[in-house]
Amino acid sequence: MHFNEFKLDDKILQAIEQLGYTEPTEVQQKVIPVALSKKDILVKSKTGSGKTAAFATPLCELVDWEENKPQALVLTPTRELAVQVQEDITNIGRYKRIKGLALYGKSPFAKQKLALKQKTHIVVGTPGRVLDHIEKGTLDVSKIEYLVIDEADEMLNMGFLEQVESIIKLLPKKRTTMLFSATLSQEIKTLSGRYMNDAVSIEIDAAEEDAPKIEHLKYIVKDDQKLAFIEKLTITENPDSCIVFCRTKERVDQLVDALDNKGYTADKIHGGMMQEDRFEVMDDFRKGEFRYLIATDVAARGIDIEDITHVIHYDVPLEQESYVHRTGRTGRAGRSGKSIMLATPHEDKFVKEIEAFIGFEIPTGREITAEMVAQNRAAFDLKMQEQPEAKKSKGEQLNVNITKLYFNGGKKKKIRAVDFVGTIAKIEGVSADDIGIITIQDNVSYVEILNGKGPLVLKKMRNTTIKGKLLKVHIAHK
Repeated sequence: MHFNEFKLDDKILQAIEQLGYTEPTEVQQKVIPVALSKKDILVKSKTGSGKTAAFATPLCELVDWEENKPQALVLTPTRELAVQVQEDITNIGRYKRIKGLALYGKSPFAKQKLALKQKTHIVVGTPGRVLDHIEKGTLDVSKIEYLVIDEADEMLNMGFLEQVESIIKLLPKKRTTMLFSATLSQEIKTLSGRYMNDAVSIEIDAAEEDAPKIEHLKYIVKDDQKLAFIEKLTITENPDSCIVFCRTKERVDQLVDALDNKGYTADKIHGGMMQEDRFEVMDDFRKGEFRYLIATDVAARGIDIEDITHVIHYDVPLEQESYVHRTGRTGRAGRSGKSIMLATPHEDKFVKEIEAFIGFEIPTGREITAEMVAQNRAAFDLKMQEQPEAKKSKGEQLNVNITKLYFNGGKKKKIRAVDFVGTIAKIEGVSADDIGIITIQDNVSYVEILNGKGPLVLKKMRNTTIKGKLLKVHIAHK
């Protein structure tokens, strides 16, 4: 099957092709046609199955570019996921000029308020901050036709149910609702029953699809011996890219320092860090600048990074769902991965609960001998000294031919998006299809020029007026 079969706008197909999506995944095959017919959908699908594109694609197709108020709202449990979903929406909707905006806490409210005054088609955000904007009147939800609740099980685990329900009650009754969850608890079924109409139920059978891809192992290790053990384990496993999960931020801090001292390329992410720092670490990890990410559960929710070969549970998760979420960080997009749990002798009860939840017993790993460590040491040291291969982001291919231009005029000069489109599309060799996302602020504007036409537009616009005004124009700084 191919994306062409969904009868999507050519501009969306063009973006999808450049993003390197060839065949739709199972969840995309099942969700996209139903979403395009504007039916409510309840989807059970694990992370890494391509579900973001499964809802982002129909949203980009369905929203009307002309409408200035937001038409779709996507709720996510974490800030990282909100930013990631917003990036995916921007990439897929790039040629249709779809504007996505991420709203989340620990980030200046005033800046978001300003951004919401722009034309915005799709808002992605965490429940607390979204509710805050709706209640303060900075987010107008009167035109919302589509609601997506992503990682619904995580929303409930993290105590967001009340906020999610408060938001739903403030939205127009006539809308399409899509709910995605890795597990379908009774609570989620109740939630969908209450706020969805004749929802189409779609279950992606993860067991058959993914069971062989991830190898699960466990080791019984006393707490005071874990550091020595993880060193032996990583030398023999020698992962290309690994996430190590700890239960608390204190444990994360201790472990990252200890590994640093041993010469590991490692960094950390936890809830106590500033949001900007967390984004930066994630970005570096995504690019492959270090091999070991030490993280707490909360901080690692919804991380979508391909090629993570190993997940190590330095601490056994206390909730069975967390094990599934952690493990879902490896073996993504059909690749294989390993999930290795270090359990203390007293944690038998938690391990058994996890095994009951995932439906199989986790085998105990073979003993790691001194000989094995010695044999693998040289290869491990070599990999530590090598710069990991830099990974390109999905959107990089798209961005190659895009130039973002800065103009020193905006709303105060009564300039609107249509004025830019009208003027730039008159340049010889340029059409409206070559114009991307337009952002108009009070005194400045940014216009994306697509298909490699940036230099041509820049040259012409230096001597072309917009609404009778000659504006300063240059390539926008990153």
